[in-house]
Amino acid sequence: MTIKEKEDRILPLFENLTSLTRHQLPVDQRDPRLADAGHLPRGTLFSCFHEKHLEEATELFEVLFGANDFDDFIKLATQARDIVNEGLFVYAFSVAVVHRDDCKGVTLPPIQEVFPDRFVPAETINLATKEAKNHPGLDVVVEIEKTGNIRDKEYKLAYFREDIGINAHHWYWHVVYPANWSEELTGKIKDRKGELFYYMHQQMCARYDCERLSNGLNRMVPFHNFEEHLEGYAPHLTSLVSGLHYASRPEGVSLQDLPDVDVQDMERWRERILEAIDLQHVHAADGSEIALDAENGANILGSIIEASSSSANKAFYGSLHNWGHVMMARMHDPDGRFQENPGVMSDTSTSLRDPIFYRWHRFVDNIFQQYKATLKPYTKEELSFEGIKVASIQVNAKQANVVTTFMKDDTLDLSHGIHFGDGQSVKVQYHHLDHEPFSFIINVENNSGSAKHATIRVFLGPKYDELGNRLAPDDQRRLMIELDKFHRELAPGKNVINRNAIESSVTLAHTYTFEELKAGQAASQDATEYCSCGWPENMLVPKGTSKGMDFELFVMCTDYTVDNPEGANVRTICSDAVSYCGAKDQKYPDKKPMGFPFDRHLTARTAEELLTDNMAITDVKIKFLG
Repeated sequence: MTIKEKEDRILPLFENLTSLTRHQLPVDQRDPRLADAGHLPRGTLFSCFHEKHLEEATELFEVLFGANDFDDFIKLATQARDIVNEGLFVYAFSVAVVHRDDCKGVTLPPIQEVFPDRFVPAETINLATKEAKNHPGLDVVVEIEKTGNIRDKEYKLAYFREDIGINAHHWYWHVVYPANWSEELTGKIKDRKGELFYYMHQQMCARYDCERLSNGLNRMVPFHNFEEHLEGYAPHLTSLVSGLHYASRPEGVSLQDLPDVDVQDMERWRERILEAIDLQHVHAADGSEIALDAENGANILGSIIEASSSSANKAFYGSLHNWGHVMMARMHDPDGRFQENPGVMSDTSTSLRDPIFYRWHRFVDNIFQQYKATLKPYTKEELSFEGIKVASIQVNAKQANVVTTFMKDDTLDLSHGIHFGDGQSVKVQYHHLDHEPFSFIINVENNSGSAKHATIRVFLGPKYDELGNRLAPDDQRRLMIELDKFHRELAPGKNVINRNAIESSVTLAHTYTFEELKAGQAASQDATEYCSCGWPENMLVPKGTSKGMDFELFVMCTDYTVDNPEGANVRTICSDAVSYCGAKDQKYPDKKPMGFPFDRHLTARTAEELLTDNMAITDVKIKFLG
């Protein structure tokens, strides 16, 4: 069976899920393996952060993953679609598709087309429904509605928080790296999964603070007080599977005890984690002590904080991150007396819309930074690459070292997720940030006398704080955005490296739509689960300002033969977003800590004091044409 034939059998199971009724297949008509499926009712908002929801999704995944062959897999999935909760089905089915060996080459449809009601305001979907009804048989395009105004200062960042691509990225990342991953069952290892959880979210926080500075706002204040009265937020989303709105959060409410977890539990877990950092070891479930060393500490902590199935001691350290999301989403109706939907924080495909997401993750990141502060700063020897000198770097765009950004129109097809009528195309026109094409020109001198394999690391960070003061390196490091990381062989003498931004190791170059998948455009043996995961290419750089905002571009060369666990000439499958998403069935292709060299405290007081020969910094402006 070809990849295209498999795709043709999988895609229909993702369509029109918002139109399913609550009718369930009777138990006596089900495959025995699905006899116990369907506890979470249809219409309920599924959350992979909620422990009971995740347990049920994991059970369904294990049934689907264990199917005898592809035909058996499709048979089970077709039945499950008629039985289980809609969101739970899409999550478990997606995790199964991207991890079964007989689905290699199959690309998942975009979650924004599967559940457009998670990405498009309710007012817009209502307008699209009316237009489709009033113009039967005709293709319809409607303009997206705004979700607020400038009386709310956070509205300035709505373009970032509500960006369809970054919310889809967050959903796909949690599909590729499920919290309840079993290496024993699947035989597939998720290398450094806990550290990747830390790093991907740390980078989101860095990006968000760069956007805040771009819009004249202060860097965010981390959430840290469990009794704090929080700012309000209204998502303007309605769940079509239930007909209920994603809840708004009134101004001034704080975290409340839930039936499953208390605020006191959260405080206790935080203190135990912080104590483990101070003691530099965690207490494992078997009573042993596991050192939080430089090599494995971030990975161990990430597994504990998330908490994933690889947590060293879930009973003791709890599930700080996941229950935090659920608590944030339920503070308006903690005991369920009003039968309200949770807010957007409960769902990986919607949580980035809420400003509290970034404050919560800055709080989580601060815990990791406390661990990083226990590690010694890098020495000059650890940072150097003998014989290699980065002579100069430049951004090549229409104007040298100036990148222009702008708002661009795009469309999202609603008609695969919402049934309007046979053959009728209904689309929403929306706007997103984008940037002009640009590339990096890096001049490297190899004075070692022989060819060298190098890892080229490219970061971008703001030069000044919100008051216009020059950022010290140790303050700037947490705002540094990884733009790219790639391998180059350096010949003896002078080398000129020209790297296009679209090749970035962080971004997903293209998201395939339902129509493109049906046409077979994505069918390839090289397509893997990791090919749907990645930061959107249009959001690679921050917005900047209309006058031009000052950033610093940092480039560093390190020894690739030491960095890469697989050696010098390994080929990573689907590696266009390897920095955030790893590489399929391989070790993370960089032995260095994620975020190196900015993951640890910097003692240098100036950029010049930080630099070794194998590094260079140059000033770059980002200019928004708004």
